[in-house]
Amino acid sequence: MSGDEASPRSSHWGALRHRDFALFWFSRFFALIATQIVAVGVGWQVYDITRNPLHLGIVGLVQFAPALLLVLVTGTVADRYSRRGIVGIAVGVEAACAIGLFTLTALGIVTVAQIFVILTVFGIARAFMNPASQSLIPNLVPTRDLAGAIALGTLSWQSATIAGPVAGGLLYGISAETAYTTATLLYVLASVLILMVRRPPQRSLNEPTSWTNVVAGFRYAWKERIIFAAISLDLFAVLLGGAIALLPAYARDILDVGPSGLGLLRAAPGMGAVVVAIWLAMRPVRDHAGTLMFIAVALFGLFTTIFGVSTTVWISIAALALAGAADMISVYIRETLIQLWTPDELRGRVNAVNMVFIGASNELGEFRAGTVAALIGVVPAVVIGGVGTLAVAAAWAFMFPQLRTARYLDRRA
Repeated sequence: MSGDEASPRSSHWGALRHRDFALFWFSRFFALIATQIVAVGVGWQVYDITRNPLHLGIVGLVQFAPALLLVLVTGTVADRYSRRGIVGIAVGVEAACAIGLFTLTALGIVTVAQIFVILTVFGIARAFMNPASQSLIPNLVPTRDLAGAIALGTLSWQSATIAGPVAGGLLYGISAETAYTTATLLYVLASVLILMVRRPPQRSLNEPTSWTNVVAGFRYAWKERIIFAAISLDLFAVLLGGAIALLPAYARDILDVGPSGLGLLRAAPGMGAVVVAIWLAMRPVRDHAGTLMFIAVALFGLFTTIFGVSTTVWISIAALALAGAADMISVYIRETLIQLWTPDELRGRVNAVNMVFIGASNELGEFRAGTVAALIGVVPAVVIGGVGTLAVAAAWAFMFPQLRTARYLDRRA
């Protein structure tokens, strides 16, 4: 950990005063914008080619599968090797994938199967990058700035979910090649910035590789019941309530708003989340963290249900924005719990477990949504998912009283 942990509480934006964290923040921001541009382009291309919501679900599945299959490797790698270097290599691979999408599209030979192969490579890069990136944050700031750094890190993600989809929709409206070229340039910039970060102190895993070391992240997450409850709550809530994969179908067939409208729909959750992220950066959660998390998850399910039944564009955008705001609270509490409760030498492996849960909730949730939509229709798939999220919040509040009654984000009673 850099800095003096005993120093007094810093200002709300204190984390950005640290040069290396600022470089990391901007690198992550540009890479996330690029990823959102690619997501808009790929989503529209796949649905335009097939008009089958099931294929939108497969887009999520092929990106999630590597994180699941490699979970016992990626976390160990993040704890054993330079986390900064892992992130830099992974972003470079994402740039190569964007170049591949550009080339196939420009030549007019792009197929759904080719897109799925490229997205699988994307998934492999993200499987290594995400635990390393999350574990790197506590190495770049002192403990007093960690909660603010996590809020700012999430702010970069949510800001990118606004700027990226809007930019992606506008750029794709010009041409798919324009969108993929822009994404490539942003990935290259992100890679340069992360490599400018000085290698921070890191308590690396020095023991020989063994099964015990490899599965330590799972064992720790299971033992710390509050952490397990938080990440599993997010898993099942977003697994059921995620509607992002079906936005191309809403944009084309239900709301009739075209690629630019799809960009606005994808940006809407980020709009709500950024407002909350800024608020949390200025006023971090000090008390009643568990109760706030359950309320946020329930609101996420409610607003997802409202979006599902809406046929009015402004209501749909508002519902997605409010769902994003609620989800931001849940994400902030979960990420802060994980970072503050986990020893540095275990963070890579615990964050790998967390990334699998997040991937399952997001990408596997997209597959769930696409599959159910193919069977019973797009609107019922979203509505049932939103109601299911409400049920999950109620069930987890009953099964995990440790999380429900948790007041603070650190280990205080």
